[in-house]
Amino acid sequence: MSDTILKIENLSKSFGDNTVLKDINLELKEGEILGLVGENGAGKSTLMKIIFGMEVIRETGGYNGKIFFDGKEVNFLSPFDALNAGIGMVHQEFSLIPGFKVSENIVLNRESTKNNLMTHFFGEGISKIDQKDNTKRAQEAISKLGVNLTGQEQINEMAVAYKQFTEIAREIERESTKLLVLDEPTAVLTEDEAKILLDTMKKLSDKGITIIFITHRLNEIMAVSDKVTVLRDGQLINTVPTKSTNVNEITEWMIGRKVSTSSEGKNIDNSNVETLMEIKDLWVDMPGEMLKGLDLDIKKGEILGLGGMAGQGKIAVANGVMGLFKTKGNVKYKNEDLVLNKPTYPLEKGIFFVSEDRKGVGLLLDESIERNIAFPAMEIKGQFLKKYLGFLNVIDDKAVTDNAKKYIEKLEIKSMNEKQKVAELSGGNQQKVCVAKAFTMEPDLLFVSEPTRGIDVGAKQLVLETLKEYNRERNTTIVVTSSEIEELRSICDRIAIINEGKVAGILPATASILDFGKLMSGIKEGE
Repeated sequence: MSDTILKIENLSKSFGDNTVLKDINLELKEGEILGLVGENGAGKSTLMKIIFGMEVIRETGGYNGKIFFDGKEVNFLSPFDALNAGIGMVHQEFSLIPGFKVSENIVLNRESTKNNLMTHFFGEGISKIDQKDNTKRAQEAISKLGVNLTGQEQINEMAVAYKQFTEIAREIERESTKLLVLDEPTAVLTEDEAKILLDTMKKLSDKGITIIFITHRLNEIMAVSDKVTVLRDGQLINTVPTKSTNVNEITEWMIGRKVSTSSEGKNIDNSNVETLMEIKDLWVDMPGEMLKGLDLDIKKGEILGLGGMAGQGKIAVANGVMGLFKTKGNVKYKNEDLVLNKPTYPLEKGIFFVSEDRKGVGLLLDESIERNIAFPAMEIKGQFLKKYLGFLNVIDDKAVTDNAKKYIEKLEIKSMNEKQKVAELSGGNQQKVCVAKAFTMEPDLLFVSEPTRGIDVGAKQLVLETLKEYNRERNTTIVVTSSEIEELRSICDRIAIINEGKVAGILPATASILDFGKLMSGIKEGE
């Protein structure tokens, strides 16, 4: 492997004032497999979008630096340019045509055709598709993967794993492919299926195809890659031969500091604490965040954290319990079965949810701050209502205003007054309104998803401290879902890491950051 296929020099990219990649330098040889790792937001996706010529890069001002591919400087204006040059990419989201067969998707836009009598008169535009040759080409590509597909299967009738194999077969069927980018290709695969894919990657590498393998499963990086590159906060931290490093060292590079390999804190014995909610075999069909048979016990009075990499299912726990996405399984709350797929039911039982989608689910943007804060309690519990003429329920405006003023002061919601529309507030203050709504409901169990997303450091601390205070004062059970593990460690008693739709492990908040990193990377406890 002596020929350089990809070289990146001093590459930087900003979206407005936000620098997402800074001075990236990288070189890949023909047939090398590079493992590219980093936490959420490290810059991996942006780097791949630049390499693949995605329109969003050009539309946001392009990038600084140089990219050389196959010996020539390139600046692709579209993915079609990248494909024609010999770069293939398999995204996390499928780009298959559901109503087509596997073989038709594999050769799409590159179909073999054959001439007939009419082409002699009217030209190639009315050539007939050569179904036999197309099927043969597709089967040859599939055979390189070692999976049991004939090519005649309908995409919309296939399991997710086989859709993934179809995507990869499509890219390697292109004769010109020299670089293949695989973005989390094993995330939807079983262990056996993932092993087949890793073996396939090695075969493709032996044929001279260079591969960039993006994954959070560090054990797969160690098994298949020639070298590993770690990104953190838009900077390239290190690129080393895989054989010269280990999972612990990679994890330390990803999180940004040296850590102990053992937990310093004591394990919390909560075996005698009452279980408030018992979740068994929970499946949630939430796009990009599916749960696949999750088991979890939530103890009364605790703050439980739900962590994990993006797309692994942590967001789906609360959304499933609250009935916002199609769900199946068994959930017991206070020793009674909780009705699933009925959003009003958990609210009536004293469960509330501060959604990660504050604008789509959490707020009435055109309504005032005070109405937003009072609305759920008004609708579900009949609060903030008074009798008019002895029998009509009308809104108690004074009670609504007094309640809003209390939380505006307590949560330091920056606004003109309680009458201001929520749409006019900053993202951080909108989030505080969502928290105020939850506190007004006085729930026994509160789910809070991504409570500090998009808000400044000062506001983050205030929101987190307020949640802790609410838990201490009222003994309210709180389940916090967050992409930031340090955030969870600062307020939680226990933290469950969700990986591939299930609980990978539960650790006390005092456990080593390395232990959390291993669980997030698919390394089981004890490995």
